Amino acid sequence: MSVIPWDPYRLDCPSRRLLDRIGDRWTVLLVGALDDGPQRFGALATRVGGISQKMLTQTLRSLERDGFVTRTVYPEVPPRVEYELTELGRSLQVPLRGLEEWAVAHMDEVWARQQESATA
Repeated sequence: MSVIPWDPYRLDCPSRRLLDRIGDRWTVLLVGALDDGPQRFGALATRVGGISQKMLTQTLRSLERDGFVTRTVYPEVPPRVEYELTELGRSLQVPLRGLEEWAVAHMDEVWARQQESATA
């Protein structure tokens, strides 16, 4: 079996779709929200302000399909469903947390530039 040289700078490389997935704002926020352990759908909706039910569902399905999240259904009435990061998902937390920390640390500067541009 040969190793495929993944190159996201190539138009046809599947790694571009992976970058799209992990660079998506909802993915970034949901991976962060799942940092504390398993969460129910409603708890995630509350934690990630502004996400619609449709977008939350789509993003969780994509994260599950790509192996970042597991979905566990408990046989209760009504059924209880929890989402949890897999080991792959947990490995994504470090770089995403760094991105989040960078955004928070530099937001004042970015905000000031945006205000300057708006008044120019």
